[in-house]
Amino acid sequence: MGRKILFITTDQQRYDTLGCNGGTIARTPVVDALAAQGVRYERLHPQSVVCMPSRSTMITGQHVSTHGVWMNGVPLPADAPSVAEVLHDAGYRTAIIGKPHFEPFLDPFARFAENTFAGNGTFGPHRGFEHFESATHGAAGPLHYARWLFATHPEAVGMYYPVLDGSLEVNAMGGGDTGAPQAWVNNIPKEWYHTDWVADRTISWLDSLAADDDWFCWMSFPDPHHPWDPPASEVGRIDWRDVPLPAGYIEDTTERERVLDSKPKHWRAWYDGRVVSNYEAPLTWVPATLTADQIRETTALNAVECELIDEAIGRVLQHLRAKGCEDDVDIVFTTDHGELGGDFGLLFKGPYHVDGLMRLPLIWRPAPSSRVGVASGTTVTRPVGHLDLAPTFCTIAGVEIPHWMEGKPLPIDDTDADARGFERVLTEWDSELFGVGVHLRTITRDGFVCTAYLPGSAHDGTEGELYDLNDDPLQRVNRWDDPALAALRGDLIADLWDHQPPMQLPLRGVEAPV
Repeated sequence: MGRKILFITTDQQRYDTLGCNGGTIARTPVVDALAAQGVRYERLHPQSVVCMPSRSTMITGQHVSTHGVWMNGVPLPADAPSVAEVLHDAGYRTAIIGKPHFEPFLDPFARFAENTFAGNGTFGPHRGFEHFESATHGAAGPLHYARWLFATHPEAVGMYYPVLDGSLEVNAMGGGDTGAPQAWVNNIPKEWYHTDWVADRTISWLDSLAADDDWFCWMSFPDPHHPWDPPASEVGRIDWRDVPLPAGYIEDTTERERVLDSKPKHWRAWYDGRVVSNYEAPLTWVPATLTADQIRETTALNAVECELIDEAIGRVLQHLRAKGCEDDVDIVFTTDHGELGGDFGLLFKGPYHVDGLMRLPLIWRPAPSSRVGVASGTTVTRPVGHLDLAPTFCTIAGVEIPHWMEGKPLPIDDTDADARGFERVLTEWDSELFGVGVHLRTITRDGFVCTAYLPGSAHDGTEGELYDLNDDPLQRVNRWDDPALAALRGDLIADLWDHQPPMQLPLRGVEAPV
């Protein structure tokens, strides 16, 4: 058999929130140590910058256009292929603990399997996971964490930020010290918070296994996704007043708006509050009202959540050491997509293919007992994608990669023979919200990010974005119409369409907002 696999994901975590990636606000010694022992990837891009499409790519190893979850609220079909099923069929014990989100959460009539297990008092099986124990942000929804909190600590249920207002719209209410949107004082004890719960339940499942079992465990933390409401007892770790503004924030309003106006028109339209193209961004919130102090406070709260995740991972790794099996475990850490985090004066996420949302943390610490030729502290600069995770898990497990996976096993360094073919990575977006259609296709290659806009109600198909990451790492200078780069743009667009799989038509319907 192959090696044991601990797959760790967070939700909406920026690349620069880790110390090993240059982050200076959150302390992340556990994940930093994994990077020092293994491989750190400089250019992991998701195939979508929202949750459900991205997570569907992780489990299938397919582009969004292939698996068909083109937007939040579109459920992954029950018969969709799953890397967990491949591993389970090969003899692995399999579990997912924490946030799954292959199916919509807003499901009052329990139409989707993910939302039925907790109510039935069961734990799967589901999509190849023999153990399925679910959580999301806060105490909402029909998931295992919410049921546990209601049953054991009902007084804590109302301490979380109320994500939905009375009309079931995403809440724009501000909190904290600055009134920042979706910042909140959460008086829940740390040990009841969902981050510790995910670690506790992971440890419990690991303890249920026999010593000689091979296993694949997906430990999926709901943070640091908004709302930013970590336990109030932990907020004092970082004083938001001392937090520097992110490099991507443009303090001068005139210059900020000039940069926004150089991008396709939906950028400025959202900033001004005229367009909302993501259900999770509060409908009534106007980004132009965001203040520098609000960015500092949300950055600090986000960093606290990252620290709590790092410590929770540390507890799980310490447990593996105590069991004597850590040296036999491959550990892969990543997130599903990023967070704008104040870049360009914006928060949250949406159809904006820039580094805040697309450049993600990825670390692979191979099992020390195998090493597979990996030098400690290796950095890979070649572009890779989420669709490369599932084939990597198959390789670790020593099983054949199924024909339906569209990615390749991750390279272990830039000179790895298997790194050939990692010249580009593709990202796509489609949304039809509130009468506004936005459709993007992006290629990252040779230090350039090139995004073509398909025709829709928001764009006529001639707009686009082209950034030189070497000269313009903050992506403020859109060179789409620069005559000096016309030939390069044409080459990148041709390469994009040569590798972009056709979208599965007809598009499946949106079943819920999220």
